[in-house]
Amino acid sequence: MKRAVFLPFLVVGLALVFTSTGCKNPPKGVTQIPSVTSRPVPGTVDRQGPITTQPTTPTPGTGAQLKPDESTTAVKLPDSASGFAQPSIDELIEGMIPDTNYFKAQTVYFDFDSSLIKASERPKINAVGDELKARPETRLMIDGHCDERGTEEYNRALGERRALAIRETLIKYGISPARMSTRSWGEDRPAVIGHNEEAWSKNRRGEFILLLPKK
Repeated sequence: MKRAVFLPFLVVGLALVFTSTGCKNPPKGVTQIPSVTSRPVPGTVDRQGPITTQPTTPTPGTGAQLKPDESTTAVKLPDSASGFAQPSIDELIEGMIPDTNYFKAQTVYFDFDSSLIKASERPKINAVGDELKARPETRLMIDGHCDERGTEEYNRALGERRALAIRETLIKYGISPARMSTRSWGEDRPAVIGHNEEAWSKNRRGEFILLLPKK
């Protein structure tokens, strides 16, 4: 009688045990979820070979434009950047008497906005050089001038380039750099007053001042 009462409970218990432990394989068609311990830890993943970054081609018209390398950019020097140091004006004129008219006929004229010595003006410079060679006790001041066009600052620089160009020509002709100095008046001392090409052509010039020793 007791066995008949407990028999149904025994059957139910065995069924529960079988269903919880008897089948460990998942049903077909169901993706098994990996356990927590099987997931990779960030930063510890093995990489197959080195990581390389593929170069990208910039899209035209987008992004910052690169500036050219300054080392490949040509820098234009002044037309007459003298490589010969010149004495100061005070040193040059010390103990000397200036003669502003002696070389008046040898005034050198320049083209507009140029410090290039024209072929037609070279004989004048050579004549000055010959006089200096014949009189080694003398010295020379070279003044650069401009016409009224352009800013004052620009004309000062242009006048200096013109004077330096004449000085360098004389150095190549055999005159010592220590005997000559330059200065620029820019547009401040025009030879001819006027606002046309006729006046301007006379004001774009280089003038010589002969310095004679005091007796």
